[in-house]
Amino acid sequence: MKRYNSIIIVLVFFIFSCNVSYIDEIIAVDPGPDMEAPEVTIIFPLEGTLIRVPEEVTPININFEVTDDIEIESIRILLNGNEIESYNEFLDFRRVAKVYRYETLGNGEHTLTIEAKDLSGKTTTKSVTFEKVEPYTPVYDDEIFYLPFDGDYMELVSTKNATVQGSPGFATGVIGTAYDGANNAYLTFPTTGLLHDEFSAVFWYNVNGDPNRAGILVIGPPDTNNPNNMNNRRNGFRLFREAAGSMQRLKLNIGNGNGDNWFDGGAAADIDPASGEWVHIAFTISQSNAAVYINGNVVSQGGFPGVDWTGTDILSIGSGAPRFTEWGHLSDGSLIDELRIFSKALSQTEIQAIIDAERP
Repeated sequence: MKRYNSIIIVLVFFIFSCNVSYIDEIIAVDPGPDMEAPEVTIIFPLEGTLIRVPEEVTPININFEVTDDIEIESIRILLNGNEIESYNEFLDFRRVAKVYRYETLGNGEHTLTIEAKDLSGKTTTKSVTFEKVEPYTPVYDDEIFYLPFDGDYMELVSTKNATVQGSPGFATGVIGTAYDGANNAYLTFPTTGLLHDEFSAVFWYNVNGDPNRAGILVIGPPDTNNPNNMNNRRNGFRLFREAAGSMQRLKLNIGNGNGDNWFDGGAAADIDPASGEWVHIAFTISQSNAAVYINGNVVSQGGFPGVDWTGTDILSIGSGAPRFTEWGHLSDGSLIDELRIFSKALSQTEIQAIIDAERP
């Protein structure tokens, strides 16, 4: 009985509230004249995007947003002039954010167009040109890693993307764009497939002397128990720079399993930050020798019993972190371009051939 009385009381209150206007009435508001054409923003792909995957045909997520001051009537997506999708029903008629998955993107240059129309017939069209490039084929014998920094951090032999720490950027490089270092920024890759009895790395470098020391390339093991970094110098390598007066001196340390060997060329390995010039850096490791080169010239070399890769599961680019930080060799604010790694010790002639092919 009490249940029914409660229901009756609620109904009476609701009817009474409506009659005395306790509930606001819905009042239409004139949105005013339609003054503006729709705005179209293409989020991905961007102008000049290069899509690199091993497959000849790949899907792509087309990401865009359309807004209008009054109401969107329709949206069309066109690829190379052909409509691939359209929309004319929207939950929010002033702002539409969409991700459309196109399944069959082939190799070659493509033009993506987003066309939006509002209720008054005003139309806005935005287009970007991008390219799906053919899978990368190594240019040089025993080349196992190539990172060109062409607007992304994809390594082209494996088509794997770097893990990015911090906020590095891009700047004009020797070829296309280059890695532009920033405070607390660096890249890492797993070392799967990179660790061989012989090893070489080559790249272009435009040094920034601030900070006055930094890691450049490191493959090393973790060593959380030794603040002096002695144990993890027994394995892998550390390529870094330190101030030498107004210059920056390039140094290489390699672990042989029982200890470490230093390849410090002294003044011959100095780079002038004030010059603003690109220099080519290379280093090679065999089971009997190691060498460091600047612009194709040997600046340090010597006998070496062979590298030990025990525990070296991470390649760091642009910093000593996370494996070589105890002496302040942290993030590098310099520019790096055209990084290649080889599963052999390159000769000086081979290094010079790479320089000649890429020289700006």
